Amino acid sequence: MPIPGRNKDNGSKVETNVKAIELKDLWKRYKTSGDERARERLVVAYAPLAKYVAGRVSVNLPAHVDEADLISYGLTGLISAIERFDLGREIKFETYAITRIRGAIIDELRTLDWVPRSVRARAREIERANQKLEAKLQRAPTDDEMAAELGITVAEFNESLVQISTSTLVALDELWNTNDSDGDQVSLLDTLADRGAADPEAEVDQGELRDRIADAIAALPEREKLVIALYYYENLTLREIGEVLGVTESRVSQLHTKAVLRLRSKLSPELDD
Repeated sequence: MPIPGRNKDNGSKVETNVKAIELKDLWKRYKTSGDERARERLVVAYAPLAKYVAGRVSVNLPAHVDEADLISYGLTGLISAIERFDLGREIKFETYAITRIRGAIIDELRTLDWVPRSVRARAREIERANQKLEAKLQRAPTDDEMAAELGITVAEFNESLVQISTSTLVALDELWNTNDSDGDQVSLLDTLADRGAADPEAEVDQGELRDRIADAIAALPEREKLVIALYYYENLTLREIGEVLGVTESRVSQLHTKAVLRLRSKLSPELDD
């Protein structure tokens, strides 16, 4: 799927005083001899990754959620990523680590269970309505059709999307929370990466499911598909996506929430097996 927009480096540049050759030496020392000092230096070098991911996750969270706490949760994921990373894999460590950092943050937020029940219930209602209408219409339903199915106005439907996006962590990672053959967490984000850089072992176990997820993303309405691509693949912020689409950041948040709820309605029954 062609991805318009600009490429970014995931905001994940390591500290400038750590040169690539030094990182290579640290990785070698840690992976060959278990050098704890090398491990500590790797954590420090890649710590900006945790801050970057925490900043992106915090966008759709209530103001009372402290970003410093998110960074702390993310560092746990970073340490795990460093410990599990296989230097033989044809994948950049930053790409591997971002998924695990985000997963660690989401797991911790999920244990806090601070999302209002009414918001969870409305999200499930929207998922069920979308599932029913897609089966009936054989296409993605419009906002008008969704509102009619839910028995509310379009304005109320959009307000529900705002409440869901600002009261809970609506992210693609929640759709797929399983393990690959190495015991590592697999995120739906992985399905948007370059197929040439995919982990061969994970492909064996998850290839069919990845294809179904990719098909589900391809079936999204064009604007929602574009938001997913720009946010998860190009790593643009919601504000930057708004500038690309010529809409407000709030509207982008609504489009993102609709896209994820559509995907959940398509894939949740499969993933619960």
